[in-house]
Order: sequence, then C-alpha cells, then structure tokens
Amino acid sequence: MRKISYKEALKEAMIEEMDRDEKVFIIGEDIGVYGGSFKVTLGLLEKYGPDRIIDTPISENTIIGSAIGAALHGMRPIAEISFIDFITLAMDQIVNEAAKITAFSPGLYEVPLVVRTQCGTGKGIGGQHEQSLEAWFVHTPGLKVVMPSTPYDAKGLLKTSIRDNEPIIFIENKKLYPIEGEVPEKEYLIPLGEGDIKREGTDLTVISTSSMVHASMKAAEILEEDGISIEVVDPRTLVPLDYDIILNSVKKTGKVLIVHEAVQRGGIGGEISAIISENAFNYLTSPIYRLAAPNIVIPSNYHLDEYCIPRVEDIVDKARKILKK
Repeated sequence: MRKISYKEALKEAMIEEMDRDEKVFIIGEDIGVYGGSFKVTLGLLEKYGPDRIIDTPISENTIIGSAIGAALHGMRPIAEISFIDFITLAMDQIVNEAAKITAFSPGLYEVPLVVRTQCGTGKGIGGQHEQSLEAWFVHTPGLKVVMPSTPYDAKGLLKTSIRDNEPIIFIENKKLYPIEGEVPEKEYLIPLGEGDIKREGTDLTVISTSSMVHASMKAAEILEEDGISIEVVDPRTLVPLDYDIILNSVKKTGKVLIVHEAVQRGGIGGEISAIISENAFNYLTSPIYRLAAPNIVIPSNYHLDEYCIPRVEDIVDKARKILKK
C-alpha cells in the first residue's frame, strides 16, 4: 500500500469530499494563496476558486460565525482556526451557538460544521501557540471531538466528519504533519466513536491520544526488549468515546497508564480514569496512572518544549514503575 504524509492525507480527504459534494467549502485565515499555516490547503484555491476556498481577515469569531450561518443554510463548511489557542476568540460561537442550535431549535436545524485546528508543542513558539485544549470541548454537550494520530486515521475521520450533521472539533497535531503511513487509494470512512488498538499487549494498557500514540509505540518497543508487553489504545475520537475498546483492554491487562499532551489537571485522562473506575474497577490489579504535561505555561523556547510534555523515556519509566520490573 502507498504511504503518504498526515498532511497529504488531510488534503486528500478535503479534495475528495469537495469533489463529491459541491456544498463543501473551506473558510479560514490564509488558507488560499498562502495555503494555510501548515500548508494543508496549498493549491486548493487554484483548483476550486475563491467561492469555495475563502480567505478571511484575522477574526476567528467571524470565521466560525460565518461558517455556522452557512451550515444553517445547507452548506457544509470546513473552518480552519490556525492554532487551537486562538479558538478562544470564537468560544461563544462554538460553545453557545454551534453546540446548542440543534437542541434549541429543537431539532429543526442542523449544524454540519467541521472546525479544523492544531494543537501541541514542538515549534518553540510558546504558551499562546502550543496548547492542547481538547478537554474544553469534551466538556461541552453538542460537540464531537476528533484527534487522529496517523495519516490513515486523519483521512478516514475527516471524511466522516465532513459528512456528519453535527459540529465537530477536528484537532490535528503540528508534529504529525510530516509523518508518513499507509493510506489506501480506495475510498474509506472511519466511524466516529470507534477506537483502535495500535499495538496488542498483555501486561499494561497504555491509552494515548494524538502525538502521544507515537511516543507510546516507541516506548512499547523499548519495553518489549525486556519482555514487557504493552497494549497501546488510541481512542481516535474523544466524543463519542469508545468505552468498549478501553474497558476490554483494561479487563485483559488489569493495569492502566493514560498519556496525553495536554496538562494533567482537568485533562481527558481524568475522564477516562473515572470511566474505568466506574466500569472495570474489579479488573484492576493496580491504581490507574496518568502521565501528562505539568500544570505550567509552555515557555517560548524550542529546547524546553520537549520537557513540557511526556517523552518516550517518561513513558518507559512510568510503565516500569507500574509493573515493578
């Protein structure tokens, strides 16, 4: 099977959906001539023209507000907010409008909106460009939250998200854009709410999201050399969350480590931990552990970036302590 990058997979998904449905369009800052902050939409302006690739001023609330209006009139907008940090400027539109319109109507209106945005460290650009804020949206009823970790997942989940009739926060990670993986040329969709076992194991379940899936996989390879078998579970979507894949893995291994790039306090790890405690407590042979970013503001320093999130060696050390091997 061919290999393409995470960035190329996202671009392919949008092209295929725009070709399939003329109601799909993209709106955001610098997405046209410039091709987006991370060049995911490069070349689409030439292909589809300014009516479907809409460059906007630097105004996040305007981007989302316009997209919501278009969605209410039958269109299927993909709105890009460059850096999840700046989504704060559109929180009213997302949390109080997009997430609630269907419930308030009630059910008379749908909001088929995908908000593409980027999270994560790795660029040395600090606490206003490198946060992971997915938990904010997990906490909001009416929103779906997607966090793909591989090119295969990115394409399949984005295509599904574009066809969905509810507002979706589609969170990509800056570090993942260049990574390559197998992606079929034939069309495929990945259902929302369906997690994936990225690596099977028997000693410890490691539940990871986004970039931390790759760190967990590398840690599992290191631990395998000492005869330790790690199962890596990738939820892929946080809302809806695949309870079954998580609980079945926990029931098999009896030990759990949850790893994410967001700060630990109030992070998705706490929610997953509660779900396990409430539904699989009798299967646990040790406490549930979390490994996440410390509760600090990310510094504007490239060399300190890697110390602000869990590293491969941190996962290895934590796993050894849990297993006491």
